[in-house]
Amino acid sequence: MDKLQTADGPQKGSELAKQANVSRQVIVGDITLLKAEQYPIISTSEGYILQQHPVHAVERIVACQHPPERTEDELQLLVDLGVTVKDVRVEHPVYGQITASIMVSSRREVKTFLASIADSKAGLLSELTDGIHLHTLAADDGHIMDEAVEMLREQGFLVPEWD
Repeated sequence: MDKLQTADGPQKGSELAKQANVSRQVIVGDITLLKAEQYPIISTSEGYILQQHPVHAVERIVACQHPPERTEDELQLLVDLGVTVKDVRVEHPVYGQITASIMVSSRREVKTFLASIADSKAGLLSELTDGIHLHTLAADDGHIMDEAVEMLREQGFLVPEWD
């Protein structure tokens, strides 16, 4: 916990494991227990982050649909406007709702996220649902959020029924 509190960026589970001389699985289990105790730990593709304070005043869930090759455009549009994309959710016909943390707020973080998807060959969650997915977006104020949603609409990213 101390390592997360004093870190100035995401901490990879493997690095925390090396520092504590335990396995990565022990770190994953400990993080799960801390989250269960309501510690505001966010799991990202770059590692674990302890959220010190709520950063954004406004959150909104949007329903989007696009092919995988437009993912970078969607994410960059949002982060360029000052919006953080907190997560992605899909409704799977067998498993129900699947949610994954993204936590991207800059072009660099978008590139890193997409590189980790490509390197792992895991695919995007939205590929399970014909491109339909939800994002939780966070912004500093309502005007930024409204502009972001309008840009998503103009670029054809919003699901028409939810628009």
